[in-house]
Amino acid sequence: MTAIPGPIDPPTRLLMGPGPISAYPSVLRAMSAPLVGQYDPFMTATMTETQELYRGVWSTANDATLLIDGTSRAGIEAAMISLIRPGDRVLVPVFGRFGHLLAEIAERALAEVHTIEVPWGQVFPTSVLEDAIVRVRPALLALVQGDTSTTMLQPLEDIGEICARHGVLFYTDATASLGGNAFEADAWGLDAATAGLQKCLGGPSGSAPITLSERAVEIIRSRAKVEAGIREPGDVDAPDFVRSNYFDLGMILDYWGPRRLNHHTEATSMLYGARECARVLLLEGRDAVIERHRINGEAMLAGVRGLGLVVFGDVAHKMSNVVAVEIPEGVPGDVARAAMLNDFGIEIGTSFGPLHGRVWRIGTMGYNARTDAVLQTLAALETVLRRFGAAVPVAGGVEAALSAYGSASDGD
Repeated sequence: MTAIPGPIDPPTRLLMGPGPISAYPSVLRAMSAPLVGQYDPFMTATMTETQELYRGVWSTANDATLLIDGTSRAGIEAAMISLIRPGDRVLVPVFGRFGHLLAEIAERALAEVHTIEVPWGQVFPTSVLEDAIVRVRPALLALVQGDTSTTMLQPLEDIGEICARHGVLFYTDATASLGGNAFEADAWGLDAATAGLQKCLGGPSGSAPITLSERAVEIIRSRAKVEAGIREPGDVDAPDFVRSNYFDLGMILDYWGPRRLNHHTEATSMLYGARECARVLLLEGRDAVIERHRINGEAMLAGVRGLGLVVFGDVAHKMSNVVAVEIPEGVPGDVARAAMLNDFGIEIGTSFGPLHGRVWRIGTMGYNARTDAVLQTLAALETVLRRFGAAVPVAGGVEAALSAYGSASDGD
């Protein structure tokens, strides 16, 4: 007979990698609240509250602001599958691992995918994006805002106006950036944006916030009617296109909308957690949370430099919530990461593709964007580096971080 394991009892970890991160305690408490029925008045009221909270997080008035049940990739797939029809031209600028993911999903939707690339560690000048839009004439621009594989943050401020001028839908994946970096869905002209909870929003993976402009909703709904053989005056002409049932945004919008048409059973505990992530952020103040990420990110940046580590990529375009550092020569990267985890209970990350084994990625996100987490990580990293033969200044990381915090305080 197979032995029955005991209750789940995970070790205590300080998750200082590129995500997932340690959740806010109040988020974990919210997720332990009692379940209610799918159409219980409390449930539907909580869904409505969550939509309004995320309008504040995204900085949007979009009525179509809701959650997709699934990880951040579920949100990406829902947006792209629902907006793309076979043969659509889709432009994907790639500056890291997750640009390649957007291109792959667009290909699965049978789009005609066009990619442009810059070396990892850089971002695209706006002029390069506009030139590509003029050349490719895409139906959709799919662009990552913050790519954790490289830690780079793509500027979005001027791209929405360019897309609108050329009749292009503008979608961005803000999984790694939302909540810790500026994001203005309406002011920047986004048609669709998706994220996840497990990074700056300070929750577990498993729910994907999404917001859609009226233009995006019109396209989704008109295509759904065409597929059903329904035509109305003024409808956008759109042939049949590939669409998942689970990720069909037309159906999901009806589920979250006033008609509450059944589509799936909402993930109640994840809804509670997502609601609390947004509530915590807005209670502290969206700008205050972004500033907290900036201050702690700058302290971590100063700290790794104080240890003599080389920072990867264009620091001027780095996300505030994660930094990549070159692994010193002679230090076994994965073994050193294991020592951080096993001896100090602190997790930092490696990377993908051309950066695998070359850099560590260290995050300061959500609940962990705080002074004690930064200083503990730097002190542990110093010890581990010295153990593997790296010449690092005594207390160099901690002292540099404290100096950065002092400078931030002086500037207030």
